[in-house]
Amino acid sequence: MKTELFYLLLTVILTGVLWIPVVIGYASSRGPLTPAAYKVAPTTTLPDWVNRANRAHLNAVENIAPFAAVVLIAHATGVSSAVTVACAAVYFYARLAHAVIHISGFGRLMARTVAFTVAWLAFITYAVVVLLRAV
Repeated sequence: MKTELFYLLLTVILTGVLWIPVVIGYASSRGPLTPAAYKVAPTTTLPDWVNRANRAHLNAVENIAPFAAVVLIAHATGVSSAVTVACAAVYFYARLAHAVIHISGFGRLMARTVAFTVAWLAFITYAVVVLLRAV
């Protein structure tokens, strides 16, 4: 497996498990689901960390598609270099850091924004490399 695909797989796994803290938070705060909760969603207040976990999951879901598309297009067209490998690795680790920082509520040094921006720059760099190889 190419390194870029490996990091895509790790990123997909990360995105795929970020719902777990949300469900744990819902269940620990509101108790198990009842038949009534399937008809009308509970509206009791959730702890801040649960709301942050939900936003971290949604953000990961929103950002996985463009990254995955670029990695898969690069793979399909045979584009692979030290830059694409580095971009894939940086993207994964920045997204992992973003999720941890977001859920923990760490608010110093704009850490969440920095992690998001690093991942975004890795994605853009990767996309530009692929685009330049296409023209």
